[in-house]
Amino acid sequence: MNIRIPKNMQAVLLAENGGSLSVGEIPVPQPGPGEVLVRMAASPINPSDLGVIKGGYGGQKPFPIVPGFEGSGTVVAAGPGLLPGFWLGKRVACAVSGTGGTWAEYLVTSALLCIPLRKDLSLEYGSMMVVNPMSALALFDVVKNEKHAAVVSTAAASALGQMILRLGFRYHIPVINIVRREEQTRLLRSQGAKYVLQSNDENFGSEFQELAQRLKATLILDAVGGELARQMLDAAPAGSSLLEYANLSGEDLVLDPHGLWGKDKRISGFYLGNWVAKRSIFQSLRDIRRIRQLGTTDLKSTVQKRLPLSAVQEAIKIYQNNMTAGKVLLVADPDQVGVEP
Repeated sequence: MNIRIPKNMQAVLLAENGGSLSVGEIPVPQPGPGEVLVRMAASPINPSDLGVIKGGYGGQKPFPIVPGFEGSGTVVAAGPGLLPGFWLGKRVACAVSGTGGTWAEYLVTSALLCIPLRKDLSLEYGSMMVVNPMSALALFDVVKNEKHAAVVSTAAASALGQMILRLGFRYHIPVINIVRREEQTRLLRSQGAKYVLQSNDENFGSEFQELAQRLKATLILDAVGGELARQMLDAAPAGSSLLEYANLSGEDLVLDPHGLWGKDKRISGFYLGNWVAKRSIFQSLRDIRRIRQLGTTDLKSTVQKRLPLSAVQEAIKIYQNNMTAGKVLLVADPDQVGVEP
């Protein structure tokens, strides 16, 4: 490839936890062994990104940081290694490794965290192919490997929640979907969801307990945390597990340990970065194949808005106000994505 790579790039920067975001100029990183340099096209805003900005999600990088866990673009430089060289010149979906972030014009990441895109898949579509799809597959692997008869899913109208619902259909495992609003109930019902409960309903507690006991829903995939998580684990069948992968409520989870001991209940956490780090090369390649197979069906996402990096504050506000409407994309290179600047 004969592509001119600049010395500096534009990137979204966060100077401190909970601080305001700015767009500034920083050096373009250089790929090392096993790594590639991606000229970024687009990157979505995910709940995990909002968590990083607040300072309450995963390991913290040295400040200032560039947010963004996933995106898409074209590999324009490769470090030493067979796989990086093979990806050179290809359009890819990608996720972060090391200290970089995807809300920038360029990203250095591991070649193992890149998924080459078929010719029929756009870079816009590819920008959403990693975090939610990989999380959905990982969480549902827990469901299958532990042989749960049914599962509970909170924040069920989110992009990830809808993926979990569709995987439930695929593997014939009932999903109890927990949402907050009537329009979210209607959305999931329109997709064929049989079991949908609204957590703010007066009878939620009794209805959830009856349904969880009847379906033997012994795994709670929870993105909300706090009081809702406690209430569900208390009402779930004996032997149930609570798997926390986010804390959208921002509340502490306070439990009575006697309820855990007496009914053999467990709590564990899930962080995608830790899960990916434990995967072998063979497992990673298998994950890539599964995502490519299901990417336009069970693991698809929709887009509600596209904005440039310079409008990051507006983009976050739009996403926070209506996450159910679809992803908001930050576009680093309109020419690659094929949208107006």
